[in-house]
Order: sequence, then C-alpha cells, then structure tokens
Amino acid sequence: MRTNVNFWWVLGGFFGLVAVIYVVWNIAAHPALPWYNAIEWAGTVALVFTVFMAVMIGFYVARVHRAQGGELPEDILTADIDDGDPEIGDFSPWSWWPLVLAVAASLAILGLAVSVFLLPIGIALFLVAIVGWVFEYYRGYFAH
Repeated sequence: MRTNVNFWWVLGGFFGLVAVIYVVWNIAAHPALPWYNAIEWAGTVALVFTVFMAVMIGFYVARVHRAQGGELPEDILTADIDDGDPEIGDFSPWSWWPLVLAVAASLAILGLAVSVFLLPIGIALFLVAIVGWVFEYYRGYFAH
C-alpha cells in the first residue's frame, strides 16, 4: 500500500512538471502573442486536472493506509494466502439474474441509441432483474 501511495504522489508531481513544461513551451512557441493568448488552454486545463486527480487519489490512498494501521497481508511478499481475511462476500455461481440484468441494460441502451420503443422494455426488464437478483435467496432451495 505504501508503494501505491508513493506511486500516486510521484505521478502527481510528474503531471505537474509536464503541465508547467507545456505552458512554458506554448508561451515560448508564440512570442508574438500575449502570454494569455499563447497558452493552449484545453491541454493545460486537462493536465492540471490530471494533477488534481493524481493528488486526490494519492491523498485518499495515504489516508486509507494510515487508517488500516500498517501493511495488509496482501502487501507483504512473505505472507501466506490464509493470512488475510477469508470472508470476501457471498456469490451465487448458479444465478442467471446477472445475465438477465445485462440483457436488460443493453436493451435500454440500444433503445436510447436506435429506437425509443425499446427503452421502456429494457427499463421494465431491468427492474424485474434487479428485484429477482436481490430476492433470489428468499425463495426456492436456498431460501433463508
């Protein structure tokens, strides 16, 4: 995790340096124009926001690293598989609802792109699939 923190801070610094070089290069390439007209604003704003994104992720990962109290077993090279938390969730490998949900989402998007009459059909099927997926453990063989 510490490596990830360092990676994002270095990436933020790199993009900051590239943004400064980009602005200076644009000003130097157009000496006849005033500096505010010589700067290519779309690329400059994109690079500055990339710096903000990298710094924001670096700050977040640093806070998470500090809050978890050190390195996790996943980050230690000598750790065994069973050193971590074995509970990672409850999955239904036999469930067909994710497939129905994907078909419903693709129908809705296809309705937006091609013809509007598919959109309500996709939304209705999407709602049925969400309800079916959420409540699949309340009926049948695996009911609670």
